[in-house]
Amino acid sequence: MDAGGSSDMTLAFELDALRSLADPNAVFNDARGWTEYVGVVSEKPTYVVTNFTRKHRVRQDFFSGPRGVTESLENVKRQFDTDRHVFVGTTDEDRAVAEETGWEFLPLAQAAESAGWTTTDPDEESDPLGDDTRDDWP
Repeated sequence: MDAGGSSDMTLAFELDALRSLADPNAVFNDARGWTEYVGVVSEKPTYVVTNFTRKHRVRQDFFSGPRGVTESLENVKRQFDTDRHVFVGTTDEDRAVAEETGWEFLPLAQAAESAGWTTTDPDEESDPLGDDTRDDWP
């Protein structure tokens, strides 16, 4: 396989995995450098995914829409014929779905570590302007 062939990959993030990232937009932009397609799948309603990706300016090549994760991964795999299909998730359930649909499962922590992405503590997300522990305020 030629060196450029490594980009022949489809990468799907489970919404909760994406929510655990400090800067989802930067992660997507970074991932575009080494993947062909990047998208989001979730069991949550479409508007939840859309609101999140809009808010974070994430440009996705696909998302689950009204379908659940399993059906979405099956559809994406049919639609995007890349050498590899990698599903980034956070739970055992995510791992099981990946195995069931023939995707490679990559735990978010491992993906973030190897790609140098910053993850957040999900509990901190509730109030982005937060308390006054921010000493970098202009």
